[in-house]
Amino acid sequence: MRKVTLQDIANHTGLSKFAVSCSLSGKAGVSEATRKRVEDAAMMLGYQRPKPADEQREITLIFHDQVDSVSYELRTMLQDGMQKEAHRLGQAVRLQWTHDADRVEAMVKDSAGVILVGPHEQKTLDIVNASGLPSVRLGWVFPLEQADHVGGTDHEAGIAVGDYLFGLGHRDIAFVQGQEGYRGRMERYHGLRESLEQHADARLHVLRFDEDGGFIPALQTLHTAGIGPTALFCAHDGLALTAVSELLARGYRIPDDMSVVGFGDFSAATQISPPLTTIRVQGGEMGATAMRLLLERIETRGQPVVAKRILIASTFIERRSSGPAPRHSKWLTPFER
Repeated sequence: MRKVTLQDIANHTGLSKFAVSCSLSGKAGVSEATRKRVEDAAMMLGYQRPKPADEQREITLIFHDQVDSVSYELRTMLQDGMQKEAHRLGQAVRLQWTHDADRVEAMVKDSAGVILVGPHEQKTLDIVNASGLPSVRLGWVFPLEQADHVGGTDHEAGIAVGDYLFGLGHRDIAFVQGQEGYRGRMERYHGLRESLEQHADARLHVLRFDEDGGFIPALQTLHTAGIGPTALFCAHDGLALTAVSELLARGYRIPDDMSVVGFGDFSAATQISPPLTTIRVQGGEMGATAMRLLLERIETRGQPVVAKRILIASTFIERRSSGPAPRHSKWLTPFER
């Protein structure tokens, strides 16, 4: 269908193109009756007002390209959520996976706004801030940093898992930590600790091992110290899959001997037996929310801004890898060690 123009409205109303333009832009020089006549005609003909210059330009989505395999599925969900929301709202976007600050600088020059995903370096953040463009971060921000941020409920998820496992009778619970240095994983740990600290008979332990192997030696270290956990909260689903497979291989029954809870609810969580109890991260909604927030900032650009923190609540998904605490902890035999 051909796009309706100002001249089409002028022809329909018998007014000049200048009068039509003044009426639709709110300028003086036309009566209220004429203005209403033009607006009614524009609505009837299906006229779409031109977007401001900032909205006509593309929004740039910049993903940090050094992604570990654990984060890749979440990044895909975020990207899908942003692109679907942009399509729904008629907003053009372009996508770049990079950690090159110079590349970022070139891209922001003709952007309407920027969404940054991942742990971008300070140089990149400085470039985006100096551009004056509206921006939203899907990645951690500094305490009280005046930057818009959309994220998940990692700390809250840790609390929920702690409450859940304690309610099932577990008193020795281990947080399974792989590679360190990820703030989201530490937030889950701190949430778990906050939950268990409410109970004098609950004990929290940390089980660390290389994500490429070493789960059983790490569990052995706890057993050697006289610690027999009956439940594991794993920092992400990948660690949980490793724990389940290695425990099953050594004769553990899941969840009769050990409950295992993951984080993420990625595709593999339902592809193992027993299927994994986990925390579902709403990556698609996080991406869509970031897009809506950025468009709001573009629309109100120039007005005073108070930075926003928007958290998208995760969902607890209970499956068959968790259950009531056993009466006695199962310990690795010397042969299994």
